[in-house]
Amino acid sequence: MSHRCLLPLLAMIAAPAGAAPTDITVRVLSEGAKFVGTTMGGVEIVLRDARSGAILAQGRTEGSTGDTARIMAPAPRLARRADAGAAAFRATIDIAEPTLVQLEAYGPIAQPQAAVRVTAQRWILPGRAQDIGDGWVVELPGLVVDAVAPAAHQRLGNRTVALVANVSMMCGCPIEPGGLWDAARFEVEAELASRAGRRRVPLAYAGETGRFAADLTDVAPGEYLVTVTAVDRDSGATGVDRTSFLMR
Repeated sequence: MSHRCLLPLLAMIAAPAGAAPTDITVRVLSEGAKFVGTTMGGVEIVLRDARSGAILAQGRTEGSTGDTARIMAPAPRLARRADAGAAAFRATIDIAEPTLVQLEAYGPIAQPQAAVRVTAQRWILPGRAQDIGDGWVVELPGLVVDAVAPAAHQRLGNRTVALVANVSMMCGCPIEPGGLWDAARFEVEAELASRAGRRRVPLAYAGETGRFAADLTDVAPGEYLVTVTAVDRDSGATGVDRTSFLMR
C-alpha cells in the first residue's frame, strides 16, 4: 500500500471519536476502619487528566460510614464492602479516548489538623463506568487526634495542667474499651517541650469514647509546646496534634 493511501487511514486512527459520558464512583476508606463521609466533613476529591493536569471533576464524599459488619468482617478480597448509603463521590466525566486519570483525595475536611492527601492513578475507558463493586477505592491513612486541653496559648497559674485529647479513626469511628477499635491497643502520649527540656507523658483512656487524659502537678513556670501523638499498635496508623500553654 502506498504512503498516499496510508495517510487517510492513519488520520482516521488518530482522530478520537466523540466524547463519551463516563460515570465514576469514588470511595475513601479510613485506615483500618470504615468509609469517610458526611459526619467527618467528607473527603475532597479531584479527578485530573494525569497527562495534561486538567480537572475532570471535583467534589466531596457524602454519606454514611457504611455497614460495620460488611466492612470489617473477614471476606474474599473482591467482596463488596459498600452498601447503598456508604459515603461516595459520584461524577460523570466526558472523555473521547482511554485516559489516565489521577485521583487526589484530601481529608477529613472537618478535622483539618488530621487531614492528609493521597493520590492514585488508573486508566479510564470512554463510556466504561467505574462503579463496579465499591467503585474506585482509596485508603486514607492515619488517626484523628484533637488536643482539646489545654486550649492553645492558655495561661495557667496553679502549677497543674490537665492534658486531654480526643482520638478517633479517620472516619470518626469510636475508640473505646472492648470495642471494635479497642482503646487498649492505642498508645497516646504527650510531649511537653520548654526551655528547660522535654518531658513525655502517657495519656490513659478517660472514661468517654475516644478521650485520653493525664493530670500533671508541680509543672514549672514557663512556655510549653504540647505535641500529642496516637498510634494504633495493630495497624501502625498514627495521628498528631499540637497545643501550647503558659504556666505562670
